[in-house]
Amino acid sequence: MTPAALDPRVAATLASEETLSAFGNDPWWITTIKALAIFVFLMLCVLMMIMADRKVMGRMQQRHGPNRMGPFGLLQSLFDGIKLSLKEDLIPRGVDRFVYIAAPMIAAVPAFIAFSVIPIGPEVNLFGVITPLQLTDLPVAALVVLATAALGVYGFVLGGWASQSPYALLGGLRASAQVISYEIAMGLSFVAVFIMSGTLTMSGIVEAQRGLWFAVLLLPSFLIYLVTMIGETNRLPFDLAEGEGELVGGFMTEYGSMKFTMFFLAEYVNMCTVAAVSVTLFLGGWLAPPGITAFFPGANEGWWPALWWLLKFVCVMFLFIWVRGSLPRVRYDQLMKLGWKVLIPIQLVWITAVAVVRMLVLEQASPVVIALVVLAFTAATVAAFYAWLRHVRRERAEEARERAENARRAHKDPAFGGFPVPPSTAPHYGSSVLAEPPRTAAADRNKKGEEVTGA
Repeated sequence: MTPAALDPRVAATLASEETLSAFGNDPWWITTIKALAIFVFLMLCVLMMIMADRKVMGRMQQRHGPNRMGPFGLLQSLFDGIKLSLKEDLIPRGVDRFVYIAAPMIAAVPAFIAFSVIPIGPEVNLFGVITPLQLTDLPVAALVVLATAALGVYGFVLGGWASQSPYALLGGLRASAQVISYEIAMGLSFVAVFIMSGTLTMSGIVEAQRGLWFAVLLLPSFLIYLVTMIGETNRLPFDLAEGEGELVGGFMTEYGSMKFTMFFLAEYVNMCTVAAVSVTLFLGGWLAPPGITAFFPGANEGWWPALWWLLKFVCVMFLFIWVRGSLPRVRYDQLMKLGWKVLIPIQLVWITAVAVVRMLVLEQASPVVIALVVLAFTAATVAAFYAWLRHVRRERAEEARERAENARRAHKDPAFGGFPVPPSTAPHYGSSVLAEPPRTAAADRNKKGEEVTGA
């Protein structure tokens, strides 16, 4: 009997190694074609996503959106890009010139690199060469996505710092704090996928979902990932790094022309990357949706898987637009509280439960034991949720009591809670006039015709 038959963990390791054997054998021109295809695809996605952003939200808000450039306004994004490239490129006086110019490129380049490990389909015949529809894969390919996301935020921070502007600096600091908090929760979502698939290769994770998608099996991780990917890309309702009402434009305030375009490009390419990662890790990647293979046996062969991947990708991208058009911007303290006090604790408990259950399954434990462990974690989760609800109710009751007390004191003293105003009898700062003595009704009657001022 082989070691793979004895231990399922060995079988998972061997399966992941088999998926990697298809890479590294392509001629240089096939690799070049695939790299160019990824670049062109991402650029077209950016153009179409900007147009879809404006058109779909326009319909949500009962207006037309862009409808002048090209048929149905489809070329509006292209002409906007041309307009930005033709604008005068100004560099403010006093900025750190080298960092100011390099920051937009630092933000944009990692977003393109992350897409290189995304599998779009199985092995196909491309100009007579059998090659997978994926540029490359690595034993730690899933960590490449997290690494490039961490590198991309350097562009935002350096752009805000180099601009020598308080609004830009605050926007860069907010972007860094936001990425740190939401990247932790996003990475914990990845951990659950790694535990269930037994591999960190992207192609191996897709193969592990042939029986059941991880979006169903690991639903809490999938839902939290959807929240964190919006926070990671600085999109509404989490676009606090560029909030117009507070920071004018955030880290992009002092940028224009092509440098502004690079920041804009980085944001939308990051959206494409995190959407593609969600499809790969949770939605079965290029595998056909359940039920299609029943009447179409070749659904997962040839070029058809690229179609299934694209349809899932479009649905996730539509989610970005739907959320942006539906939810208002949150406060910054609410954003940080959600990331650190809600998402991360939930993920830690969930990963612990997944790891314990997965270990019991691999050790071939009794179904009764597994059921008891699941019930124990469920009971602990319900108890923690109930305790959290009680804590929230107490906080709200305390806030209501404080508001009632403040209203009562304000009713008795109209000056309570207002802006601190110096009394009329106090000396005026910057003036040599002494304080006005307190007046009485008798004094007012004696000096009826005299003018009294406090100046």
